[in-house]
Amino acid sequence: MRVALVCPYSVSIPGGVQGQVLGLASALAGLGEEVLLVAPYDGGNLPGVPFVDAGSSSGLPANRSRAPVGLDLAATRRALRELERFGPEALHLHEPFVPALSLGALLGTRVPALGTFHRSGSGIAYRALGLVARRWFRRLAGATAVSGSARATLVKVVGKVAAGCEIVPNGVELDRFERARGWPTSGPTAVFVGRHERRKGLEVLLSAFSGLRVPARLWVIGTGPETGTLRARHGGDARIEWCGRVGDAELAERLVGADVLVAPALGGESFGMVLLEAMAAGTAVIASDIDGYREAAGPAARLVRAGDVEGLRGALAELLTDAPSRAALVAAGRARASELSMRRLAERYAAGYRALATTARGGPG
Repeated sequence: MRVALVCPYSVSIPGGVQGQVLGLASALAGLGEEVLLVAPYDGGNLPGVPFVDAGSSSGLPANRSRAPVGLDLAATRRALRELERFGPEALHLHEPFVPALSLGALLGTRVPALGTFHRSGSGIAYRALGLVARRWFRRLAGATAVSGSARATLVKVVGKVAAGCEIVPNGVELDRFERARGWPTSGPTAVFVGRHERRKGLEVLLSAFSGLRVPARLWVIGTGPETGTLRARHGGDARIEWCGRVGDAELAERLVGADVLVAPALGGESFGMVLLEAMAAGTAVIASDIDGYREAAGPAARLVRAGDVEGLRGALAELLTDAPSRAALVAAGRARASELSMRRLAERYAAGYRALATTARGGPG
């Protein structure tokens, strides 16, 4: 069937939502669905599926970070006209309340729309949407949230009308990591992947690592507003490699090559895709004990209290030196990643799109 996926964030810029939308679009096409992706675009590699460029993005403050949102109204109108010409039988809107693209598609089309909510943490501005967001929500033919914390955030905004929103966890592209051979390293290696901002907890990890008394290396992947400050503070540690932003292929190689992924976020994570990616790569995971990470990892990660430098240092020391403990986490992680593969997610959503389209045509649904 013809299905259009709409993402309000630039697919040129790495991010959890963008990665999910791109992976899902590719998996759906692999299942034989006719897919169109509509999203902002800031240059670089084009998505590997039919794509409509909804204009460049601007950094919009959101959830203690900045989201690359497409706010060009003229480009949004052009994209929506292309969407209409495609004639989808179902729409899949990611973050349906985000202007201008997702919200424009929700309000400007009559195609049955499934909305997926990724955000965890509502904030004052988001909660202030109140009654108007409730009206927007009722326009959706169906709704999913990527985790319990994402659904709880939605309920805070629109009320009990969203309490029955189905939880459909994110998916991971297993084949990306099965193909990777592993980045070379000279000894036990931990890796951090994420934006360098306070809520991601990189400062906590660097403080823990600075006092680590076992032989180890740390790869720090990503950039952000705290990069300069953190490099000035910890740049003298020769064990740390500041990798900057890397492409998908190198990221997969680094995850496969590392022994441990560390995800020390302080909060505001609705799911934690990087945990699943590390598990698919056969890498043990240490993560903060926060709602989104517990839901993503299940029993397959070593959880440490958020912000606990000493606890994180102890977990690092153990898993970088204790091969049996690390192997047990790797085995549990591979099983968890298999449960949440992108192909399984695409199959689940494809069935949902068909049910929405059948109901819209007046058939049994």
